[in-house]
Amino acid sequence: MTKLLADRIAVARGTKKADLVLRGGTMVNVVTGEQYQSDVAVHHGTIAGIGSYDGKKVFDVSSKYVLPGFIDSHVHLESTMLTPAEFAKAALLHGTTAVVADPHEIANVLGRKGIEYLLKASEGLLLDFYFMLPSCVPATDRETSGARLEAADLKPFLKHPRVLGLAEMMNYQGLLSADRSVLKKLKAFQYEVIDGHAPGLSGKDLSAYISAGVSSDHECTTAEEAREKVRLGMTVFIREGSSAKNLEALLPAVTPLNAHAFAFATDDLVPDDLAIGGINLLVRKAVRLGLDPVSAIRMATINPARHFNLKGKGAVLPGYDADIVVVDDLKNCAVELVIKSGIPVTGRSITGAITSPRKTATRNSVHIKRLNLNDLRIKARSARARVIELVPGQIETKEVLLPVLAKDGLIISDTVQDVLKLLVVERHRASGNIGKGLVKGLGLSSGAIASTVAHDSHNLIAAGVRDEDILMALETVRKMHGGLAVVDQGKVLASLPLPIAGLISDRPLDFVVTRLEQIQEACRRLGSAVDHPFGILSFLALPVIPELKLTDKGLVDVRSGAFVDLFI
Repeated sequence: MTKLLADRIAVARGTKKADLVLRGGTMVNVVTGEQYQSDVAVHHGTIAGIGSYDGKKVFDVSSKYVLPGFIDSHVHLESTMLTPAEFAKAALLHGTTAVVADPHEIANVLGRKGIEYLLKASEGLLLDFYFMLPSCVPATDRETSGARLEAADLKPFLKHPRVLGLAEMMNYQGLLSADRSVLKKLKAFQYEVIDGHAPGLSGKDLSAYISAGVSSDHECTTAEEAREKVRLGMTVFIREGSSAKNLEALLPAVTPLNAHAFAFATDDLVPDDLAIGGINLLVRKAVRLGLDPVSAIRMATINPARHFNLKGKGAVLPGYDADIVVVDDLKNCAVELVIKSGIPVTGRSITGAITSPRKTATRNSVHIKRLNLNDLRIKARSARARVIELVPGQIETKEVLLPVLAKDGLIISDTVQDVLKLLVVERHRASGNIGKGLVKGLGLSSGAIASTVAHDSHNLIAAGVRDEDILMALETVRKMHGGLAVVDQGKVLASLPLPIAGLISDRPLDFVVTRLEQIQEACRRLGSAVDHPFGILSFLALPVIPELKLTDKGLVDVRSGAFVDLFI
């Protein structure tokens, strides 16, 4: 350690050659906001100096811009359906050098074993994986999860060097009512970072939420909401993922005076989107929409680093980790070179094998009773029903009251009105629970889709036109031990096995992307014009995001937290 430090000092003073020098680029200083031409000297994975330097290896970046590596402030790795090793390969090539992950998806299925798996699978990879511990497993008692985690279950993980704190406190109603379990978690993490999840919370309730130690939120959907939360001291993570896209709506809240209180997050990102880009695309879009480039870069780098107390991250300055992104210009933010821990990133430099758990309990996580058509039927007890209506570009839904289509006293899907049957089958304990409802906006004119990716408890969810196809889609997913399936007229059109907890593939990125493209095309052939229909489907069972959702226990009015009848 002493020799490494002595060598770094010598490099910084110019008496020893650096391992690597970026020569002549325009450096964006995220601390001062300045842009100026300078060399960057890198030695043993650390930035040794800024100025004029010689190196053993020199990259001429004289017409380029030199930025810090991008940090994703909040992401669920499981949403990419990839192992950490495969995630890293894609993310690094687009300039994301660190992510702060919340493993509550896999924790809802496997509990502590799920967290342990992701910590182990992300160990030693070139990309930095930090973790916030899931605060709400299960998210509510309105659904059946595979595990329950209390403060005592989480606290031992704080010893892990890559665990930063407590992840999104979704149970804000429990916090406000001083629920004992919630308060125990807040107390256990009172000296750590506690992230929030409080869509629409405002006024005195918001003050109470923040006073309990919650310091961020990524659920803002309006500029007004973001302004209020920033004014009360929160960091707002502007979310732009595959399903929820809030950047354009929130950007008017960002000003030169408060930009330090904003960061970027993808939250949930499907693999075909990850293959195209990550935080670099959020920076590009923000600049295109009018945000000044330096503020956008700060929101992708130094702001999240400071929020999470990530020493040595978020800036290109002496003593910081050599996590560097070189882009063509600040408008397009097209990544041309990535340096991670002093290593130039190429496809060959990103190593790490897929870590796939072998335990039966981890890989065989789908437990349901054999179903038949009678299990899927909905008796028409009224001519009108509560229907879950999709909101384009959002994971929130609307409750609409609509007339229903029935035949022989049973509800059937109404493709003319785009109202389909929706079912959620409990898959952790084979309890036989089946939630039944209706959804408007998926656009299927035929066939059915089914998936074990259904936030947050990840029960088996399906939607479709004919009961026969819905049943076959459910059975196809069961046989794969989890995954996605598209079925029409008794045939499986496309599928993707997700054997790790029913959430993660054990195959490479290219395989997963190809299968998802086949799934997307199959959905299009069945009439759906929705981008990422499975991504949308996955949030229809999440009873902490308004307004109306379906779980294995029934239809939930999220605003009141109460179960409601399907029929009016």
